[in-house]
Amino acid sequence: MNKNYFKQTRILDGGMGQELLARGLDVNGTLWSANALLNEKYHQLVLDTHLDFIKAGAEVIVTTTFSSKRIRLRENNVEDKFEYLNIKAGEIAKNAKKLNPHVLIAGGLPPQNLVYEADTRPDKKIQDDFFDQAKLLNPYIDFFYLDVLSSVNEFRLAIEAIKSFNKPYLVGAHISEGVRLPSGEKISDIVNEIVHVNLIGIILSCISPENYALNLNEIKNLGIPFGFKLNGFKLTNPKSGYADNYSKSKTRNPNEFLGKRNDLTPERFAEFAKKFHDAGATILGGCCETSPKHIEEIAKLK
Repeated sequence: MNKNYFKQTRILDGGMGQELLARGLDVNGTLWSANALLNEKYHQLVLDTHLDFIKAGAEVIVTTTFSSKRIRLRENNVEDKFEYLNIKAGEIAKNAKKLNPHVLIAGGLPPQNLVYEADTRPDKKIQDDFFDQAKLLNPYIDFFYLDVLSSVNEFRLAIEAIKSFNKPYLVGAHISEGVRLPSGEKISDIVNEIVHVNLIGIILSCISPENYALNLNEIKNLGIPFGFKLNGFKLTNPKSGYADNYSKSKTRNPNEFLGKRNDLTPERFAEFAKKFHDAGATILGGCCETSPKHIEEIAKLK
């Protein structure tokens, strides 16, 4: 792909996991979106959801691989399905692209341990986990998307893990609140403390519009294409930790303990997006609790 792709305004998709739940995906332990890949009856639902985001204006779709990581599969006793699930996610995304050749596929590499928390496991384990998932996605994708990572070290290890594939990557950093990553580091540290060769842009992922506004100047001043995948949760910093809340939740839907905003309508979402776009953001998309209707509204900014 053209490494200058994100220098023009581009529209990303919305929140696949939450959208699948909204469309009737049944829960299965803590598998979340991975259950849509595990259970063949949902494969058409995954494809249709990709296609609906594309129809709404998305030029980039992300593989449905946020929960298809070893640790999540292991805790649900289906780690033997690791290869199958990640390959299936790639295949379904590729089928969506066959019907829409202009669309790019981003290979989603999520945090390999907990969500919204820095991964403090040994470096080799983290890097190996990233590599194992990236290797399976590589044949199906145009670039890698480092999705909702929470520390500079995770980005460094993920970038090292995908180096041999020689593909561009988009950084998706998470900030739960304020102006620091969960690790306590700054957004600029991701750019300044890592040697980047194939970096094509940086976004803040799964972040509220209000919190994005607090970080707008710093991300803008990095001098590379920037943007967002904004969420519709009420919060992303549960006091007892995301993983703890998720394991105890009855519905296995993150919005049970993170809350779903009722005020973030597609029109209101687009108002935030326009403000950030006017400030220079060129990578525009949604995360959890954003539907094709939200993407349709921000696509009007093209």
